[in-house]
Amino acid sequence: MLTEKWSLAVAEAGGIKDPSGLSTLSDWVPAKVPGTAAEALALAGRYDPENPRPLNDKDIWYVTEFAVDEPGPRILRFDGLATIAEVYLNGGKVLESRNMFLGDEVPVELRKENRLVLCFRALQPALDEKGPRARWRPQLATSQGLRLVRTTLLGHMPGWCPDVHAVGPFRPISLIDTSTPRVKTREIGARLDGSGNGVLIVSAELEAVSGTPVLECCGSRADMVRGEDGRWSATLTVSDVEPWMPHTHGEPALHALRILCADTVLDLGRTGFRTIEVDRGADGKGFGLIVNGVPVFCRGAVWTNADILRLPGDRESYRPWLELARDAGMNMLRIGGTMTYETRDFFELCDELGILVWQDFQFANYDYPVKDEAFVETIEAEARYQLEVTQGCPSLAVLCGGSEIYQQGAMMGLPESRWKGSLTEEILPAISRDRRPDVAYVPNSPCEGAMPFSPNAGIAHYYGVGAYQRPLEDARRADVRFAGECLAFSNVPQAETLAEHLPVKPGHDPRWKARIPRDRGAGWDFEDVRDHYFKELFCLDPVSVRYGDPDRYLDLSRVVTGEVMAATFAEWRRKESSCRGALVWTFQDLLPGAGWGLVDSTGLPKPAYYALKRSFSPLQVSVTDEGTNGLSVHVVNETSETRSLVLTLACLRDGSVPVVSGRRELDLSPREAQEIAATDLFGAFFDVTYAYRFGPPAHDVTVARLIDPATEEVLSEAFHFPQGYPQTRQPLEIEGDLEPVSDGNWVLRLEAQRFAQSVHLDVAEFSVSDDWFHLAPGAGKRIMLARKAGTDPDVSPAVRLTALNGVSAKTYSAA
Repeated sequence: MLTEKWSLAVAEAGGIKDPSGLSTLSDWVPAKVPGTAAEALALAGRYDPENPRPLNDKDIWYVTEFAVDEPGPRILRFDGLATIAEVYLNGGKVLESRNMFLGDEVPVELRKENRLVLCFRALQPALDEKGPRARWRPQLATSQGLRLVRTTLLGHMPGWCPDVHAVGPFRPISLIDTSTPRVKTREIGARLDGSGNGVLIVSAELEAVSGTPVLECCGSRADMVRGEDGRWSATLTVSDVEPWMPHTHGEPALHALRILCADTVLDLGRTGFRTIEVDRGADGKGFGLIVNGVPVFCRGAVWTNADILRLPGDRESYRPWLELARDAGMNMLRIGGTMTYETRDFFELCDELGILVWQDFQFANYDYPVKDEAFVETIEAEARYQLEVTQGCPSLAVLCGGSEIYQQGAMMGLPESRWKGSLTEEILPAISRDRRPDVAYVPNSPCEGAMPFSPNAGIAHYYGVGAYQRPLEDARRADVRFAGECLAFSNVPQAETLAEHLPVKPGHDPRWKARIPRDRGAGWDFEDVRDHYFKELFCLDPVSVRYGDPDRYLDLSRVVTGEVMAATFAEWRRKESSCRGALVWTFQDLLPGAGWGLVDSTGLPKPAYYALKRSFSPLQVSVTDEGTNGLSVHVVNETSETRSLVLTLACLRDGSVPVVSGRRELDLSPREAQEIAATDLFGAFFDVTYAYRFGPPAHDVTVARLIDPATEEVLSEAFHFPQGYPQTRQPLEIEGDLEPVSDGNWVLRLEAQRFAQSVHLDVAEFSVSDDWFHLAPGAGKRIMLARKAGTDPDVSPAVRLTALNGVSAKTYSAA
């Protein structure tokens, strides 16, 4: 790859016609390729990503020089240029590109010494150009011209993300020797037949190969046959192959795949054998995924970007984020239509980690000019190119025609014939069927129902609980079938992130408010949404608490969004629910602050992340308040094995004294869910939900636990507060013990004598496996403390523990 000795300079738009005029520029800075102009300027101290200046009104020039041992023909490959780009080699223009999402290969003749120049023309003039008249004008982004230019919406959505404009060679640039054998294009289909055998179908365009290529996978081989179009193809059946499953439901088994050509081995990476079907439900109105015959409740979040400054596409940048998703029990991530396509490294890591991917084509909200032949030609090439990237990747599960196009048109009062068109109903599904027939396709997110945004059919963007401030019961009343987006909140990060990156008080400090997400043109923001549920759940006025005790306000705010999300997923994962999946908006923030993300922009999980981690476990217990029907206990086993478990339920007075309890041994079959009335566990009536109110309440907290009897480990817990969340603060009665384990990590064991609400662990130099959890008497809790990279291996953890209902902190250290 051409990664070395790049320099960058900024010029006025249109001020320099071609490389012959570059001598007039003197202010050059080093640049990384792949990378962005914003990154290079930031590293040079010329750009502040937290207070970005516009880059789309300037021309950006990149220059490098390189030598080759043998002059002659080569192929210059560009995997992504953002956005209006000109490429010059040795003074001659060899490429013009106007699509950030489309790669290019250019045959060139190299000299011994070569000069490669890239010019990224100012985007703003292109955005200002007039195009075909739009039938509606969304408020999402700053320019209506974004519907005419194929570039990311990141950087152009005030209130959603920082105004960091994507400019530069953000994907690799490489030189290919024309005499070197290679796979130019490929199509890989890997599925299971009805007998559990893997069926592999490969078609490839090969260059500079000799002899008959042989396809190899799992020790089996098949000679490839050359067709009239010049492509080589083969079909291979692998007996009793281990299938690929999302990690919550099985093993994401992968198998090496390669083509043997004489003395050359062409690596096709790894693939997984699986089938995906869409479950429409008994009434035909639902949406769910069946993977290898197993219904999968899809849960996770909407991916934004690993770093909005760099727009990286390498494994090292993706891995920590994707491992956090896997560790939280997420089995699906959605790349929304307002973001950008990710690289093959992203999909290969999702393959390894067992994470399904929902991929929106990069279209959102706008009325795109699909009657323009040139526009259609470029988006068809873009779709084919992006699906080439994912060939053979079993993680890709859903392709979607875009985000909120149907919703936008419908909410403008237009009839269906105006907003449902050929882009999502004909062009993109045809290419999807051709290039990834193994993947489900949906025309838009959301779609179906009386209105495309009605949550009781098809795909929903569900914000009833959330932006629309509906009561928690609305999660059931709305009859959500599958939420492609949901539960957007201003999630407050951990105190250490704020201390380092945003050391201001919450509320009206403009620096704080600048990081609160909002919809453009709305008179409210997502902190207002969080404050609504703060008042509903804690029966406290958020303004008064913030005014008098801002640190207490932040802690309660950290907790409330996770509590709301956990209660909502308890509704959706119960046995009788019609919901088959839900993806939280969003997975990660793009700047430090109280953004939508479950993980902050530094990579540190927020309290809401841990709440969902507990809610997403494949072995799960949850409770729902059914009013005068009492408390229902829900247990789920999504694994492939029968699990012998013990379910316990206890109602505690003063957070410590059991007034009634019950226990049941369960043999949960694979993929089984059960709903059990609390009174069935007690064997008699008890007003668990305090619905009948025959006298004063007898208890203040109910605790359900799912326990492995072989190890006595608590696998999952759920809590119910019949009188609301605790209002008083008391001394904490929690015993703690630290014990070293392998690789410099530690285990913290905790045991409470009295209920502790939302226990937070502050452990410098260590990350924790759980945080902001409730802790009740009757069973201990085990938390892993993992040493952070770069930490002194001789340092032992020092734990500071606090709880919302505690009057002071407790500390624990190694003996």
